[in-house]
Amino acid sequence: MLDTSVDLPAMPMAQLVSNIKVGDVIFIRVSALPFQQVADITNTWVNHVGVVTDISDGDPKVGESTFPFSRTTTFSKFVKRSECGRVAISRLKFALTPHQIEQIQHAVRRRSGILYDTGFNLHSNREFCSRYVHEILNEATGVAVGTVETLREMVARKENPKLAFWRLWYFGRIPWERKIITPASLLNSSELDPVFHGKVVR
Repeated sequence: MLDTSVDLPAMPMAQLVSNIKVGDVIFIRVSALPFQQVADITNTWVNHVGVVTDISDGDPKVGESTFPFSRTTTFSKFVKRSECGRVAISRLKFALTPHQIEQIQHAVRRRSGILYDTGFNLHSNREFCSRYVHEILNEATGVAVGTVETLREMVARKENPKLAFWRLWYFGRIPWERKIITPASLLNSSELDPVFHGKVVR
């Protein structure tokens, strides 16, 4: 469960939206069990991530890889799925050029409808959320946000990791050398500056 005792700033939705830019990375925490396990094994609260692709109207669009396939959704609906309204927003350290903005939008459109990868395999022909954001920003700007690592390396940082769920998830055999990238590694990326971390209020 999300620690609701954490003292976080609150911001009205309208105020938060007014500060959002294309390319911003949006972090939330959804309640589905596999995503809760992702947060636990990576020692963080966050378990889902998307990227802002359009701010042309009052409710920005967020590109995301989610079950069953990648799509865009409105920022308000994206954040509404987060436990306790908790959200973090990060931004690349430089202003995007018009061409880079177009490239982000193109990369999001090109990935629309790609099936979700429940195996979290960086080299599959499907997508998962952190890979999706990592690839889009890298294609559009040349910046690699987040850290590629193996499942073994990820689990090694967790003290007394609980692996029963993951053994079940991978049908009894965890693919330890599988390359992945996690929402936590994007959140902690040195290529991004924090913009906001708190709770959205209506």
